[in-house]
Amino acid sequence: MIRLLRNSGHQAALSAGFQLARGEYLVTIDADLQDPPEVIADLLATARDDDVDVVYGVRSDRSSDSWAKRTTARLYYRLMCRLVGRDLPFDAGDFRLVSRRVVDAVNQLPEDGRVFRLVIPWLGFPSAEVKYVRAERAAGSTKYTVSKMFRLAFDSLTAFSAAPLRLATWLGLLGGLLSVGVVVVALVIKLTGRSIPGWTSTVLAVGTIGALQLLCLGLLGEYVARLFQASQQRPQFMIGYDSLEDPGHHSYAEAVEETVSDQGPDQR
Repeated sequence: MIRLLRNSGHQAALSAGFQLARGEYLVTIDADLQDPPEVIADLLATARDDDVDVVYGVRSDRSSDSWAKRTTARLYYRLMCRLVGRDLPFDAGDFRLVSRRVVDAVNQLPEDGRVFRLVIPWLGFPSAEVKYVRAERAAGSTKYTVSKMFRLAFDSLTAFSAAPLRLATWLGLLGGLLSVGVVVVALVIKLTGRSIPGWTSTVLAVGTIGALQLLCLGLLGEYVARLFQASQQRPQFMIGYDSLEDPGHHSYAEAVEETVSDQGPDQR
């Protein structure tokens, strides 16, 4: 049993478990036992039968959760799917089984503050799902408050994506297009003699300067985003299979030699 010196947070506790766990498979599960431990046998059987490295425990029924909880969870997973670029298993929390390959790959990632719900699907290992019914809490009350859920969403957004940094770029482009339209309208009003003295110059100055400021902020955000991505030091690719490391691998020359040796003189 490992007890942390202080409460370091949900994801930090999972990181400690990944670094210290030993064995061929690892299972993460909440301590409140709403996720039934007996389902672990199904997770293990699915991993071996389907020959996958990740098996997600997916809740088939969330009626025990409030409407607000279900709605925010659905919005969270939809947003994260857009950021990760992969389909995340909906209604899957941190109840999952992973193989030693996944554990080693996660431990090799140098980034701090990783969010396991996003990092593990991002690695791209073969996966499967096992559906189960989540039980009601037997005692006590949840310690995962609304503020902590928002914190998880914020950490997921900022730790995994540079999209917030690029928001200024898109706003700058949108502001530039709007300013062009405003300038055209202001010039038309000026030429038709229906403008108030000083109104046209004020609109032109505010629209042009505002668009330029947003564009400059967007360019700055692009460079900061590249620094952010470089600081994560994530591998550019993950090798799933290498034929040279396969014990049954035969080189092309060996295969040709075996084929020729099996043929008769006439076939040669």
